[in-house]
Amino acid sequence: MVAPTESTPAERSAGELLSLDRFAAEVYPFLELEPFHRAYYRVLEAFARRRVRRLMVTMPPQHGKSVGATTLLPAYVLGLDPDCRVAIASYSGALASKFNRRVQRILESREYGALFPATTIKQGTKPPSYIRTADEAEIIGRRGGLLSVGREGSLTGNRVDCFILDDLYKDAIEANSPVIRANCWEWYTSVVRTRMHNASRELIVFTRWHEEDLIGTLAAREPVVELTAWAQLDTLPEGAWLHMNFEAVKSSPPTQIDPRLPGEALWEAQHGVALLAAKRRLDPVQFEAMYQGHPSSREGQLYGTAFGEYDALPREIVRRANYTDTADTGDDYLCSICYAVDADGTIYVTDAVYSREPMEATEPLVAAMLLRSATRQAAVESNNGGRGFARAVQARCPGVRVEWFHQSGNKEARILSNAATALHLIRFPRGWSVRWPELYAHLTTYRRRFGANRWHDAADVVTGIVEREAVGRGRLRGVRFL
Repeated sequence: MVAPTESTPAERSAGELLSLDRFAAEVYPFLELEPFHRAYYRVLEAFARRRVRRLMVTMPPQHGKSVGATTLLPAYVLGLDPDCRVAIASYSGALASKFNRRVQRILESREYGALFPATTIKQGTKPPSYIRTADEAEIIGRRGGLLSVGREGSLTGNRVDCFILDDLYKDAIEANSPVIRANCWEWYTSVVRTRMHNASRELIVFTRWHEEDLIGTLAAREPVVELTAWAQLDTLPEGAWLHMNFEAVKSSPPTQIDPRLPGEALWEAQHGVALLAAKRRLDPVQFEAMYQGHPSSREGQLYGTAFGEYDALPREIVRRANYTDTADTGDDYLCSICYAVDADGTIYVTDAVYSREPMEATEPLVAAMLLRSATRQAAVESNNGGRGFARAVQARCPGVRVEWFHQSGNKEARILSNAATALHLIRFPRGWSVRWPELYAHLTTYRRRFGANRWHDAADVVTGIVEREAVGRGRLRGVRFL
């Protein structure tokens, strides 16, 4: 084997000027990059250039995560540094080898040779002293190379400078298996971590399946910083992971990385809002995990899919009322639910407004709902601007008694202690998953571990309704009417 050589100044300069998205356009000219792809590639480039050493990326299926992270990125890294030892890992050796072969095809292409002439691999049988198989390729004249391995495979004797772990779980069956999750964790700690050194980089990229998958387990043990601004690429604390999550349907506030407004699809042309809504209706728990990056264990859900449903209201309705909780912050939802109560005390949800729109938008929506539902009395929590909201709604609905009240009870204790009563008393109209998909998703995926929930608005209103109707209006512990 020949002695390693150094890159020339001209070669180094070319690499320094070449961005990852421009590199992608040169070697994969057929790619059509959406704005989120360019943001994704910008973060991957920061990883390739060692500005970020530990990176987690979560993205919905079929949105191009593997093309960026496991095909283009390894070739780009080896072009910037032919001495780098890159390893690709996946749930099976066959899939990891497939990724490896794709990278090798880029490395031997004419376009790549023009961009990174110092990074070459064996062609045919020449030079004979270098390795090139489906699982390993050495860079000619340099110390770098490309390895691939399946989950639970061995890397004995190999140092790794840059580790890329893509799709470590084959499907939901594997991810929901405690045995496979435990084996994956053991392999990660005993193989992946032992092949790395002080300067090694690590990228984990996959679709989330379970809250205790590899990303979830790492997040419980090591610091993780959510990426919301470009400046974070250069200010990450030592030893911390940087996490970038792309939601299929935007539900979090706009950021520099993902400036979409809530409700917008990540890739409307390929996976539009209507298609995603249909997928969410099939299984909201799985959708929250796979498409939104917010997994939760079915075993840990507070309500799950146990709410009763009804086809028609009973004849004898003794009361029609409403309970509204305005948004705590700009990221929260206004939740307003109209309901009817029968003579036995069963509560039938008749209509709902569940929105993160500002109050000037939700005031007329709630007022119209109160009139449409023939509501006689509405209660509005006054904690977060609710008093002004109640007055505005009252002005639009003079025939409805709209009252505001202060809720001083502990939210966690209230929600958890009233969950069983809520499931016993409350009925939703059949097909409510289609009618109010976000409300349905947030209630059915709400977790018993209170701090694990991102939004409490729907659960808080369901609890408030139960307290008012099951305990008696005006006699609730911790509630003071104004």
